Amino acid sequence: MIYLILSVLASSLIFIIFKLFSRYNVDTLQAIIVNYVVACVSGIIAYSEPVDIVTISKEGWFYGAMILGIVFISVFNLMAVTTQRNGLSVAAVATKMSLAIPIVFGIIAYQESTGILKIIGILIALIAVYLTSMKTPDGVSITRKNLIFPLLVFIGSGIIDTSLKFLETHYVAQNDVPVFSATIFGFAAIVGVFTILYKAILGKFKISVKNIIAGIGLGIPNYFSIYFLIKALRHDSMDSSTVFTINNVAVLLVSTIAGILFFREKLILKNWIGIILAILSIILVAFSI
Repeated sequence: MIYLILSVLASSLIFIIFKLFSRYNVDTLQAIIVNYVVACVSGIIAYSEPVDIVTISKEGWFYGAMILGIVFISVFNLMAVTTQRNGLSVAAVATKMSLAIPIVFGIIAYQESTGILKIIGILIALIAVYLTSMKTPDGVSITRKNLIFPLLVFIGSGIIDTSLKFLETHYVAQNDVPVFSATIFGFAAIVGVFTILYKAILGKFKISVKNIIAGIGLGIPNYFSIYFLIKALRHDSMDSSTVFTINNVAVLLVSTIAGILFFREKLILKNWIGIILAILSIILVAFSI
């Protein structure tokens, strides 16, 4: 449970840092790329053995980590497009509701427990995610031509969590968690660097020290959010459907409370109902362990 709590705290810190980006006019793309580099380096430092590129490339999880890294940065860019075209609430709902994908996968592929408390808790969690993410009384509004973007965010986010569980279960050794995480972030960084080079060629890129500092501040909690999540998934007392439900709902809950305390965000009635349901869902799922 301690790894799950640490993952929630690290993930919530990421949302707080993103909030600060808009306040200080940080270039998100630059900061994200620096963040992936820092997260990769953090994993290499945390790895207890010498880093051998040839040996790592022969690991069973290597190509999965490579694909995940590409998906990581692709989903981030899709989230940015979704936010611009449909609003922040739509992006938040698409991201968090994706927990349904790894939950269904865990139940089908690994025959994970489906007690009545757990099922009710998961259903309440999905409702809580929707209500807490709504920042306007009118709710989510998606035009038909822009529907593809939140749909891709939903699928991409679900693929990330499901793939982490699959690779962690079948290929990643206990001592390889840091270097596995570092490899994912490393490939995301490589894609980001090529993006920057492309922008530089077009004359649309200008580096800023502020963006580098922001990326460093984001990279460390980003690494630990994945590291602790994988550690939580490895724990025998909790299956993946439990971990993903509690993790996603708790992150949304903590980041919402942080928004109220530190950024004076105002919540509407449905947000408060969502918070109450989020707490209830966590209690129900926790008691099903």
